[in-house]
Amino acid sequence: MKHLIAICALSVALALPAHAEEDTGKSLMEQGAELFFEGLRKEMEPALEDLQGLVSQFGPAMQSFFEEMGPALAELAGEIEDWSAYEAPEILPNGDIIIRKKPEDQPEEPEQIEEEADGATEI
Repeated sequence: MKHLIAICALSVALALPAHAEEDTGKSLMEQGAELFFEGLRKEMEPALEDLQGLVSQFGPAMQSFFEEMGPALAELAGEIEDWSAYEAPEILPNGDIIIRKKPEDQPEEPEQIEEEADGATEI
């Protein structure tokens, strides 16, 4: 999902109209970068069109899902204080979904420090 957001942000930035500049004021690095991003934009155009089609197809369904489940998910998120204390959800054969709490670690007993006969402490 993070990759998708990064690609969308890059494509939006590249799709904005570039200001007309004369080639005389640009260095070779600037010209190379412009050519690179232009090629990247042309290569990404079909994928972005497919993504736009998916968004238009699944957008209404996702919006409906969030409208119905949003309040319940917000309530659940408010009750759980530490998400790292739980294991990944598991789907049982009957379709039930369970989320187990991770076993709590047993507190370790402090190491015994041995004292030598002359009263010095060895660590």
